Amino acid sequence: MRHVSRGPLHVAIIVICLLWMLPSVGLFVSSLRPRDVIATTGWWTSFTTPFEFTLTNYEQVVSAQGMGQSFINSLIISVPVTVFVVIVAAFAAYAFSWMDLPGGDTIFLIVVGLIVVPIQLTLIPVLQMFASSGLTGTFPAVWLAHTAYGLPFAVFLLRNFFIALPKDLLESAFLEGASHRRVFFRIVMPLSVPSLAALGIFQFLWVWNDLLVALVYLGGSRSVAPMTVTVSNLVSSFGSEWHLLTAAAFVSMLLPLAIFFALQRYFVEGILAGAVKG
Repeated sequence: MRHVSRGPLHVAIIVICLLWMLPSVGLFVSSLRPRDVIATTGWWTSFTTPFEFTLTNYEQVVSAQGMGQSFINSLIISVPVTVFVVIVAAFAAYAFSWMDLPGGDTIFLIVVGLIVVPIQLTLIPVLQMFASSGLTGTFPAVWLAHTAYGLPFAVFLLRNFFIALPKDLLESAFLEGASHRRVFFRIVMPLSVPSLAALGIFQFLWVWNDLLVALVYLGGSRSVAPMTVTVSNLVSSFGSEWHLLTAAAFVSMLLPLAIFFALQRYFVEGILAGAVKG
């Protein structure tokens, strides 16, 4: 009876998942179709005979349109930024949670308040600062920008988790003579793996899918352009070449999809971590 009563719920979840996946499936199928076929028929007709699929779109996008180099550039941008944000936010969150800092609560409120500041307000002054220091159009510029933009939310997220850790456990370690550094690395960090993983996933996907920050601080240089900039250039240059656009869009989706499905357990645990006390 329990399974029967939950049947409609399971059916509804399956239907929602299928509807959610439908655009991605259509994009993938379209990326495998020849140019003349995709221009005349819908992707759902691909499953009728004769089957017409090709990898030419991917070969042309990766080699001729520079998506291969852009994929590497996106990794060069996203991976260091994610590591920087997680490490710095973890140190800051621990300090705000378990260290007696003068004016710590006020500083934390200021940091949290930065979450609501629109990124667009900082683009011109930060760009001028990078231009005067010669960082415009380089990877360090976008590293610094993304790290600064991601830290307020990261500190807020980790601080809420750290402060929910068992107080008796940390106080026992302090009574036994453990320093803050030892408690941080031996107790707090191992217990916070789900929240750190969830933050890493959030930050990586946000940086990977970012267009505005990369376009402003890196410009249109093809040698340092991430995938989002390259795809946007394809839209402006090849607006009618839908077979190339679909292939390029799906290539840009591959790594985020792989990361999400591989780390979804940590993602769910990190979202639920600290939600219930007791």
